[in-house]
Amino acid sequence: MSTRTTHLPSKGHTAMSSRPKPHAPESQDPDDRLIASESLNGEYPWRDPAKQVPYGTVLLIAAKLKWSPAAAVERLRALGYADVQRSEGPLPDAVEPDDAPLLRSVERSWGILPVDVDKIVSLRQIIESAALTGRSPADVARRMTAYGYQVGTGARPLPETANARDVALIRVNLRGDWLSWGDDVSGHDVLRLAQELSCSPYFAAERLLALGLRLPFTPEPGDERLLKHADTPGGGWIGQWGAVPVAHILTVARETGRSHADILARLKELGCQRPGGNVPESQEEDDLVLLSENLDGRLPWLMKNDVVGLQVRHILRASLVTGRSPAQAAERLAALGHWLHENANLPAVATESDIRLLESLTRSYLDDVHLEHVLRSATLTGRSPKDVATRLTELGYRLPDEVTYPEVVPGVRAG
Repeated sequence: MSTRTTHLPSKGHTAMSSRPKPHAPESQDPDDRLIASESLNGEYPWRDPAKQVPYGTVLLIAAKLKWSPAAAVERLRALGYADVQRSEGPLPDAVEPDDAPLLRSVERSWGILPVDVDKIVSLRQIIESAALTGRSPADVARRMTAYGYQVGTGARPLPETANARDVALIRVNLRGDWLSWGDDVSGHDVLRLAQELSCSPYFAAERLLALGLRLPFTPEPGDERLLKHADTPGGGWIGQWGAVPVAHILTVARETGRSHADILARLKELGCQRPGGNVPESQEEDDLVLLSENLDGRLPWLMKNDVVGLQVRHILRASLVTGRSPAQAAERLAALGHWLHENANLPAVATESDIRLLESLTRSYLDDVHLEHVLRSATLTGRSPKDVATRLTELGYRLPDEVTYPEVVPGVRAG
């Protein structure tokens, strides 16, 4: 006969229950020991006869022993486990061993915790079980329903295809937060997920909807072109933080025939940042040339610099390529949102010598140009320090040092 013993707490400790731990079953039958073990492995810790046996445990026992669930319930009661949880419907005739992973809760990383039949099966349970077994979410949901569980669903049927990205799509963070049935997902988050998973934002949006989530927009096939700014494998998609280049909008408008206003409105719906510049009402013939880094009308596009403004050397190069004067090129780029620093003095005519000089300089209009910078540019361009200093001053740079620059061309010229 078991007794209850009370121990006085020692200093720094609280009193603990002395309830005896469940003993191993008297039966030495391997099946009985498996049934009585908490981890269904025939070893300690043992199941407490005073506690209810979860319905999911009955199914897991049936799967392990290849018994019917009814036979598992009968044997549990014969071993002294009188309180056995049941589902609302009848017990299934059998449990497929391959279905056992579906019945274990994914919320525990150790031991065996069966899925609670009294609660709606979580989206995480469906998705992680599908990933674990290589099945589709729809197949997992059907199996869980057949075993008497309630599965939540969205407005669409769950996907009939497996996809390795599903787990990452519904994981909110690494702290253990997950999306649930019917949760709202913003367009901004769709772009983030697509960027993290190197997939199309359209695919991410379609898959989230199929997994029972809600979006503030309806995905459209045309979103693919709208959000793709580069033909690079696994990437090239507009992300959650980067501003959409104006040139990208102009390119999409030219290719698709959509208006600038329509494209801007759709990008906003999809959670994109505001464009990195001004989108013109009408496009001029050489706008894409002016807005391209290499002045060839293609990627990479010119990025808006809100700190030091547009580089003068880009304006001079654009002048030579387009036939516009430097002032005209600067004026059009300003209309497109790329401003020129107030200290900059544009020459009336673009020359290769000025372009080479500006390419040799690592200072902006916010910086002072000192002797070492002048000497470096002189060496790289083959011009005298005095000539370099004079021309940089004419272009609007600050040379605050009181230095007498030599007129002699440096003897060493960089290749």
